[in-house]
Amino acid sequence: MRIGIPRESKDNEYRVALTPEGTHRLVEAGHAVMVETGAGAAVGYPDPAYEAAGAMLTDAAGAWSSDLVVKVKEPQPDECLHLRDGQLLFCYLHLAAAPHLARDLMARGVTALAYETVSDAAGRLPLLAPMSDIAGRLAPQMGALGLHKTHGGNGKLIGGLAGVAPAHVVVIGAGMVGLGAARVAAGLGARVTLLDRQADKLAHAEALFGARVATHFSSPEAIMGCLAEADIVIGAAQIPGRHAPRLIPLDLLHCMPQGSVLVDVAIDQGGVAETSRPTTHSQPFYVAEGVVHYCVTNMPGAVARTATEALTHATLPYVLALAERGRAALDDDAGLRAGLHVHAGRIAHAGLAQDLAGR
Repeated sequence: MRIGIPRESKDNEYRVALTPEGTHRLVEAGHAVMVETGAGAAVGYPDPAYEAAGAMLTDAAGAWSSDLVVKVKEPQPDECLHLRDGQLLFCYLHLAAAPHLARDLMARGVTALAYETVSDAAGRLPLLAPMSDIAGRLAPQMGALGLHKTHGGNGKLIGGLAGVAPAHVVVIGAGMVGLGAARVAAGLGARVTLLDRQADKLAHAEALFGARVATHFSSPEAIMGCLAEADIVIGAAQIPGRHAPRLIPLDLLHCMPQGSVLVDVAIDQGGVAETSRPTTHSQPFYVAEGVVHYCVTNMPGAVARTATEALTHATLPYVLALAERGRAALDDDAGLRAGLHVHAGRIAHAGLAQDLAGR
């Protein structure tokens, strides 16, 4: 099969879908890999490395003309112009927050598979997990930056100082993002509170962190109480393939102190707060209702080298399967089939279809 690896065009997105090593695996399996010139240069994978791996360097049109296009982030408007009927697209899509893109993919007859809902035999999300882990670990750092007065924050140092209390970090959601965020926030010396609705997740967090992280069952009342004394709130709740739960409506946001920070990691699925709107690495912060918001939709792009390596390790087995069998690969793998979001001009994911109905 002919596989295309385009250069990412989203704002400050430096990741590339496959490393040269991953590319070589595909070439060894007998496939033609078309890599857009400069696709990996920003993360230390220059064009000669891909040539040495057996790839053919090409322009954007050459990469996008392939039977299977593998990339990192959802197609941008100018990239959608390259898509064609019957083509396979494999990347992060987050269509619940992008109905216009969903309509475009349907109209163009693309078969689009989303990394974020591919599952394994245990029901885990192996392609979402590494980026969620990275985003979670970055979230307290971004929250600490948002506390700086230069960004509109309250001026607190996240870890405090001798005789001065640390910042209070509230993490909503004890999944991969939330655990990563709690780990780093506690390591930075913050006071940390972790909320979730599932007892087993809270028990797991307590086993990991002990007394360093306080845990609470999540409810509107519990969220309200925590927001009222929070310096940093990290929105880490998500429903695979669907719009993120709207846990912080405007009335609850008003409970947050002036100059506190909301890091909405769920923004690529629409965000957990009513006031959240997508931002970029170029302009990551804005202030709404007196609260500093950080809502970058591609957080792992900030550490693109690490993210690229982790992503290739996770996606390569699935890319190999798609390259070998095309759409037929979905027949033998229910977990890969769970990633199917658009096919034959229709939404193929039930939860996503429900979220997009009427939008």
